[in-house]
Amino acid sequence: MRILITNDDGIQSPGIQELSRHVEDAGYELVVVAPDHDASGTGTSLGRISSEEPIHVSRHKIPGLQADAYGISGSPALCVVTGYLEAFGPVPDLVISGINAGLNTGRSTLHSGTVGAVLAAQNFGIQGLAVSLDGSTEWEWKTAAEIALEVLPCIAAGPTRSAFNINVPGLARKDLKGIRWARLAKLGSVRSAISSINADQLDFHLVETGYLPDESTDLGTVRGGYASITSLHGAVEVWNDNATAGEPFETSCIMPGASAGDALSPPRSVLENS
Repeated sequence: MRILITNDDGIQSPGIQELSRHVEDAGYELVVVAPDHDASGTGTSLGRISSEEPIHVSRHKIPGLQADAYGISGSPALCVVTGYLEAFGPVPDLVISGINAGLNTGRSTLHSGTVGAVLAAQNFGIQGLAVSLDGSTEWEWKTAAEIALEVLPCIAAGPTRSAFNINVPGLARKDLKGIRWARLAKLGSVRSAISSINADQLDFHLVETGYLPDESTDLGTVRGGYASITSLHGAVEVWNDNATAGEPFETSCIMPGASAGDALSPPRSVLENS
């Protein structure tokens, strides 16, 4: 199995380096392709791609790692796309993104570059695993790397085009209670707020939400001392009996919506193996 490892904190971050060493020591073939800068919050964005503006690539040496490592002037999702296009060797069988410095739970998964990388992988027919770590107490990179390796064989043997999101408490492995399946939380522990508005700038900061998550959610699971795992799917279609493919649009039709409980289905290309 060939694995591409990426992240959104940048090629120099401790999380991706710890993860890479653990994956290589476990006997997997890998290549590391990550942003050459902090690309947090980029989601599935590829950025601007132009034949007039090349993607800059730099070689990096990760201490204790034999595999090749590259930094590129692009987002985590773009790292996956370049891997799929064989810019750094054969197409990977699986993508691992992380270890992110901070949780990616609930609604924040939409904006996370860590999660965005595995959703991009899913879009190109590649299995993916996003790994994030709570650093509110201690940066236990080793714990998160060990959890990733524990679930990796299950993901590799699982359905094609699957994408999983793991969040790990900042605990030593011996203190972790286990791994639990979890739903996405309604909110996160913090949210963005604008602290000041000026003529030429907006100043942002993070504020506590005061949200008390259900224990079955990813955030509640992590707060309970367990690592959470959630299966995700990217772009989906929404259909009802008034809106079906091939039928003409009528202004009198009842518009479909996920909030109305209408049927969800991924694009056919995402379901196909080729």
